[in-house]
Amino acid sequence: MSGSGMVIGIDVGTSSTKGVLVAGDGAIIATAVRGHDVQTPRPGHVEMDAELWWGEAVSIVRELLAAHPGEVTAVGVSGMGPCVVLTGDAGLPLRPGILYGVDTRATAQIARLTAQLGGPDVIRERTGSALSTQSVGPKLAWVAEHEPEVWRAARRLFMPASWLGWRLTGAYYLDQHSASQCTPMYDAAAQAWHEPWAADLAGSVALPPLVWPGDVIGGVTPAAAAETGLRQGTPVVAGTIDAWSEAVSVGAQRLGDLMLMYGTTMFLVHTTDVRNTSPVLWGTTGAFPGTRNLAAGMATSGAITSWLHDLLGAPGYPRLLKEARESGPGARGLLMLPYFAGERTPIADPHARGVIAGLTVGHTRGDLYRAVLEATAFGVRHNIEAIEAAGGTIERIVAVGGGTQGGLWAQIVTDVTGREQLIPEKTIGASYGAAFLASNTTDVGIWNPVVERISPDPGAAAVYDERYQLYLDLYPATADISHRLAAGTESTGGTP
Repeated sequence: MSGSGMVIGIDVGTSSTKGVLVAGDGAIIATAVRGHDVQTPRPGHVEMDAELWWGEAVSIVRELLAAHPGEVTAVGVSGMGPCVVLTGDAGLPLRPGILYGVDTRATAQIARLTAQLGGPDVIRERTGSALSTQSVGPKLAWVAEHEPEVWRAARRLFMPASWLGWRLTGAYYLDQHSASQCTPMYDAAAQAWHEPWAADLAGSVALPPLVWPGDVIGGVTPAAAAETGLRQGTPVVAGTIDAWSEAVSVGAQRLGDLMLMYGTTMFLVHTTDVRNTSPVLWGTTGAFPGTRNLAAGMATSGAITSWLHDLLGAPGYPRLLKEARESGPGARGLLMLPYFAGERTPIADPHARGVIAGLTVGHTRGDLYRAVLEATAFGVRHNIEAIEAAGGTIERIVAVGGGTQGGLWAQIVTDVTGREQLIPEKTIGASYGAAFLASNTTDVGIWNPVVERISPDPGAAAVYDERYQLYLDLYPATADISHRLAAGTESTGGTP
């Protein structure tokens, strides 16, 4: 690879596939996006067609190359995860891909495997994380139990990033970080597959060889070159799961960093050089050798802002942000739980549900929108406290994602947490991180410097400290009712 010419980064996300064409100095030449929807065939099942991802990637690359011809020296790929894409020997998908922790189908398998393998502490000591809806192993067990014909034919396991890499190069691989989320099949200390548990869960699936993000996995094949327009032999570089690629994109993989990703979901990645574990967080291998992560993820964040925006007749986000700003800290007495799709960390409750407390006929849509933003901020604070309780030491927070635009959401999170956030020049996300990994640049700070610091407003601290305690109280006070309502919805075939 060379620093001259251009690189392409492609990222498969929950709501879209994005591509970026980047110059050797990190300047963004062009971007392209293809929107898509998840499939929810049953309550708790969240899926997507892997062939769709490849078709979108081909379309994106062709668009970028047609508008900006020139030498592309490398391609990087990243994607949402951990996901489960099962194929046969020829690499053709046998069923739609099962998505990450938003897919909650495997709760029975989580309970069974946890007991079978010696309990959550034993599993966490070996792998870094307890079993949860985020884990790959229980989802494999679900397929084996519920779709035996698929399981008998399954030979390979992919995630969105490695799927694109496979289609581009024919290389079968998985990056170390993604593998570390294949709980309980990965040994966190050895940074390798844990053969006793992997053999039991993988069955006839040959688990992929492991590489590091940034490693060249191969060159573009003649077939892929014909489809995409890329030059045959163009190096393709392994990326990783989108949140970690997003952390790479803003240089938030230094020791002591916390990357805060504002997206459809909210994700937090704290980087350290020691193995910290927590019963309520995910301990993973980092994106680079010598690093470890404590990670946290909320099931919804931007998904709720989009839902409310559409529910209110799509008045436009600038208008809603203006009205939410006028509402002021505390949303004029509203308090929300953001568990609109269950919750991942730190409560690990797929049956949790959203709650809006304090409503009166005097409240406005601006108050409601403010309450949504504050609810996600309280969730961020809850997760930050869990990271620190597990031994993490957060020295700086770097924010990324679409939610950093417009100012108010990031300011509310800063005010609720009492912590400064750094905003880099480019916050377009994981596709930019994939492009950086594809380049030979060693310092993303050269590509993407910090351009803004958001500092806490001391005047908001008292209001938010008091509201945060109420937020912590609201979940246990309403959990039983939410669980009973969730059970009723599932029994009648409704979709949360």
